[in-house]
Amino acid sequence: MIHRGAFFAALLALTPAYAQSTNPSDAARAAAAKLEQAAETMRTADSGRDRVAALTEAVQAFEAGLAATRDGMRRAAIREDQLTRELAARDAEIGRLLGALQAVGTAPTPLILLHPDGPTGSARAGMLLSELTPALTAQADDLRNALKELATLRSLQTTSTETLQAGLQGVQNARSELATAVSDRTDLPQRFTDDPVRTAILIDSASTLDSFAAGLPALIDGPIEAAQPDIAALKGTLILPVQGQIILRSGDTDAAGVKRPGIVLATRPGALVATPTAATVRYVGSLLDLGTVVILEPQDGVLFVLSGLGQVYVTAGQVLPQNAPLGLMGGNPSVSGTIASTQTEGAGTILSETLYIEVRQDNDPVDPMQWFQSSKD
Repeated sequence: MIHRGAFFAALLALTPAYAQSTNPSDAARAAAAKLEQAAETMRTADSGRDRVAALTEAVQAFEAGLAATRDGMRRAAIREDQLTRELAARDAEIGRLLGALQAVGTAPTPLILLHPDGPTGSARAGMLLSELTPALTAQADDLRNALKELATLRSLQTTSTETLQAGLQGVQNARSELATAVSDRTDLPQRFTDDPVRTAILIDSASTLDSFAAGLPALIDGPIEAAQPDIAALKGTLILPVQGQIILRSGDTDAAGVKRPGIVLATRPGALVATPTAATVRYVGSLLDLGTVVILEPQDGVLFVLSGLGQVYVTAGQVLPQNAPLGLMGGNPSVSGTIASTQTEGAGTILSETLYIEVRQDNDPVDPMQWFQSSKD
């Protein structure tokens, strides 16, 4: 005779918590669609200036698709581990439940119908079994679905790895073609030609970014017409110049104890950096302790200072449209092809490069997030 309380306890112990989480398969399909869109954008890139814009969009689309693919694979790995642990933890309960079901199924029918309490007890036992049947069926379905999901997740890991490798090859090709297209470009307006002697003198005499920015007007003769008359209306709407994660905000102190007014973005190696808005390139080169610096002037009195690029496509004096390629982050892009573990992705171990962004108005630094959209970080 099966003990009614033990039977219910075994049944209720199999609560299907694994059925509550999201399905990473949808994210994987969306990521694959992003990469296919990026490949199509690259295939349809035209010649000349439009080709530079199309290839820029293709690189950015590839980077977004690769990021989504990595995130989907990471979530799939987490989900697979969660399911495996949950099913392993329920092995004992599942075994007891199956044993109880087997005992019910193998008992002779006359014995099942007999009950020590007589006809009333037999009726109650029959009612109990009829009540348990739907619940047992539901539990069996949950277990079947869990096992099916495990198989799907393992298949997803294989297909996503193939998609990732194809995407990595695609973004490498797009970056290479973009570099060639930028070097062949001859149609960008040139507002001025920098004076290397004056620039060298200013660099040598400037001890801070404040003093360097204050001396920028002396590098050329006469005023520079702004690329746009007024961009104040764009405050809070600009897209960050590179795909990444904000790790330091304005006023935060870094690991070296230095506090800066700008923000720091962690990015993947080789990530594309683009102009957040139309602007004149005021300076390109090494500066102070900031490494390679690109200073953009979208309008008179406003400067966007970017430092940390590994490769630069632009020169001082050029007038660039919005989302024009400035260059690439440093590092080895092949490293970004690795899949972070479930423990390391959030710690930014794959986001190994950093871009510093400072915004200055009338040579006073302001919080860059007054200008840029808040990102998910």
